[in-house]
Amino acid sequence: MNRQQQFNIWYWIGAFLLLLLFQGWWQGASVTERIPYSRFLELLQQDRIAEVQVRPDSIFGRYREPIEGRTHFLSTIVPEDLTRRLEQSTARYDGTIQNTFLSTVLSWVLPALVFFGAWMFLFRHVAERQGFGGLMSVGKSKAKVYVEKDTGVTFDDVAGIDEAKAELREIVDFLKAPEKYGRLGARIPKGILLVGPPGTGKTLVARAVAGEAGVPFFSISGSEFVEMFVGVGAARVRDLFEQARKAAPCIIFIDELDALGKKRGVGAFGGGHDEKEQTLNQLLTELDGFDPREGIVLLAATNRPEILDPALLRAGRFDRQVVVDRPDKSGRAAILRVHLKKVKHEGLDVEQIAALTPGFSGAELANLVNEAAIQATRRGAEAVSMADVTAAIERIVAGLERKGRVLNQKEREAVAWHEMGHALAAASLPGADPVHKVSIIPRSIGALGYTMTRPTEDRFLITRRDLENRMVVLLAGRAAEDLVLGEISTGAADDLARVTDIARQIVTRFGMHPSLGQAVLEAERQSFLGDGVPGFTSRNYSEATAREVDVAVRGLIDEAYARARALLAERRADLDAGTRLLLARETITPDDFPALRQAAAAGQQGITRSTTTVDHAEEQR
Repeated sequence: MNRQQQFNIWYWIGAFLLLLLFQGWWQGASVTERIPYSRFLELLQQDRIAEVQVRPDSIFGRYREPIEGRTHFLSTIVPEDLTRRLEQSTARYDGTIQNTFLSTVLSWVLPALVFFGAWMFLFRHVAERQGFGGLMSVGKSKAKVYVEKDTGVTFDDVAGIDEAKAELREIVDFLKAPEKYGRLGARIPKGILLVGPPGTGKTLVARAVAGEAGVPFFSISGSEFVEMFVGVGAARVRDLFEQARKAAPCIIFIDELDALGKKRGVGAFGGGHDEKEQTLNQLLTELDGFDPREGIVLLAATNRPEILDPALLRAGRFDRQVVVDRPDKSGRAAILRVHLKKVKHEGLDVEQIAALTPGFSGAELANLVNEAAIQATRRGAEAVSMADVTAAIERIVAGLERKGRVLNQKEREAVAWHEMGHALAAASLPGADPVHKVSIIPRSIGALGYTMTRPTEDRFLITRRDLENRMVVLLAGRAAEDLVLGEISTGAADDLARVTDIARQIVTRFGMHPSLGQAVLEAERQSFLGDGVPGFTSRNYSEATAREVDVAVRGLIDEAYARARALLAERRADLDAGTRLLLARETITPDDFPALRQAAAAGQQGITRSTTTVDHAEEQR
């Protein structure tokens, strides 16, 4: 039962008690009449009073017959001659001794309890808002415990990462039959680190391990260990492992380990007193202190392994690292089949969708299926179709259509020439991906048009010719503007940035330029989250070499631009016809413009490549 449910229960109990008190007071007030003492004497003389109770400070009694609907009365004056008057009447009378101990105690204790309860409620509410937590639970672990029925995830729900699943099946076998591994003296790894880009299913596969093994699953984020008080994180680490030992066999899962296990000494002055550092030290101690034979398996996930402390990754702590990478085409198809079970669909080609989504993670594919279902619901369809999936891909890759953005005729023509240049180049070059769609409808991410290609297979090696052809496709948009309009615009800003990056990698990383030889001049960026914080990059070569690099990069770009311009000049008739059709329809496919299919057929005589979907985002003018 969580804190909110407890609060609701106490709220209803308090409301019920207040209702009972109000009901008793109302019933008493409805039958009791407050009368002056003179009226009491008058009624007493008239023999209309049946009973009287004399209290220290009041007189309470009952009428023989109701008077104006009231059966009882109350008077607050008790004179000394009251007893004589009662003896002369026929009314029965008695005295009561009022015990004021309870009321006296409550008058002191109850206000204090009310003020203390209000103070605790307000303090806890403000503390939780500020992230301090309750004072009584400062050193307690905030790990959520899931048992098998709560996780509801098995390996059947995880697709596209077969290698990672095979690695983790050993963990399931160990938790179910630990004696199997002790037969030959082997021990299960103490810690297993899941690394990979965001959205690839690291948390999902960890929960699947618990679901398959049927053991308790302690789940906590690395950031939840760290608080404003020094030493709290270390106490929570100790408490977490203490809970795990009591629940063994079990699984401890720490998500976002980089929030806790960052390299020590980075940016610290002196070190040793930082809260994160003390928490990490305690985690290292716990990893050294527990025996895997107890049945405790530690799983952790991160998408920033390059910043983790080396002491955390050494053998004997996190013994094994399992890479959960973006799925390939077959993996994407398997993931799509899992998510498509949850929606109504008809006529969907899963292999075609997988081919249209290179580079998508499992989370992005789940979002794609959901967006397609929303699209089908919006248009009132009975099931999700391939058109809905295509529209969802375009929305995710290029953004939402902005039909309210109206371009003038000159800008529309420039965008049309630009996109048709991309399409013809992509369809004509050997090894290029077939063109899937060309559009000049503005999108929400700043794109005034885009050209989408459809890969045919996954490839993991790219030749220099493939890279140069990719540069030609990127520069064909600007080449078309220059060839037809005689001037260039800012629409190719994104294309130029990507072309420059490809050319620089050819020269500095891949050793593909003859003038600079096989030397690697720039190291590969090891990060799942992009290039990191932009800033100054150290250079380990001379100024003369740097000039040669700049000259080589410029030469590659100029050569690719010349090839793109010559290709479009050769196919000028198709360029003109395709641009007119694109201006008329705003969105075309190879079925609408057969010249794209013919050019693609001629281009497919070379090697077919597949890496990423070409999406040309035009910068706003």
